[in-house]
Amino acid sequence: MVMSYHAKLSEDLKRIRIGSGRGIRAAAEAYRDIVQNLCEMRIAASHNIATNVPMMDEQGKKLAQSVFGWSDKATWNSPNIALESPIGVMVRYSGEPFWVNKNGMHAQFSNSFTRSFDVTRFEQRARTRAALVVPVHMPFSVIGAVSYTPQDDKQTDLSFEYAEYGDILGIFARAFVRSYVINQPASQLVPDEPKLTRREVQCLRWAAMGKTDVEIGMIIGRSQATVRFHVRNAGAKLDAVNRSQAVFKATQLGYITRDI
Repeated sequence: MVMSYHAKLSEDLKRIRIGSGRGIRAAAEAYRDIVQNLCEMRIAASHNIATNVPMMDEQGKKLAQSVFGWSDKATWNSPNIALESPIGVMVRYSGEPFWVNKNGMHAQFSNSFTRSFDVTRFEQRARTRAALVVPVHMPFSVIGAVSYTPQDDKQTDLSFEYAEYGDILGIFARAFVRSYVINQPASQLVPDEPKLTRREVQCLRWAAMGKTDVEIGMIIGRSQATVRFHVRNAGAKLDAVNRSQAVFKATQLGYITRDI
């Protein structure tokens, strides 16, 4: 019986993991069906909560609508959802599955941060009454997430679903999101060969030390607009969603050291 269970899990994971860019849709459909048969919950997945770029199949179709069955007005189509929703904040501070409703975050493991989240107007801000959430933390500070919501929109208690299926849903979510990132060129964590110019590196180094654009301009003898130009260019080459991530990625790749 134990071997049968593990064999089934192994087979499900093989179907959910994306093996190549051409297998995204097939893996998403398998993921949807497996979760539906397991616990009848809906999937809302994001490969990077810091961007409003949706997960798409190899034909450029949004997985949320074409596979997971959500409308265009669903939660993740709001460009500010990661900032507005308390769930977007929670996944930054938790690495394990949890479930949440208007009464707060419920998890097997907690810390000082997870016990003090602001859940006022939860249903309006999160646009759901309850969700079982799996944070997916990846290299270079990228955070993905999968929210599982009940078919019954009025259901607010997911304690049973969390206890019964939380661990397995966590395994499925991580397998799907991580393999998507690896096999989707548009969502690569770091470009293969980012070639930053000397000036771009110089600007990022000073930015890493907390200097403003005005201060950097004074230091290198260039205008504030020129500094912003170089920082934006560096961010684009590093596929960074903001200034902070550009600095972080440049540091990880060895462009930024203690020496200026």
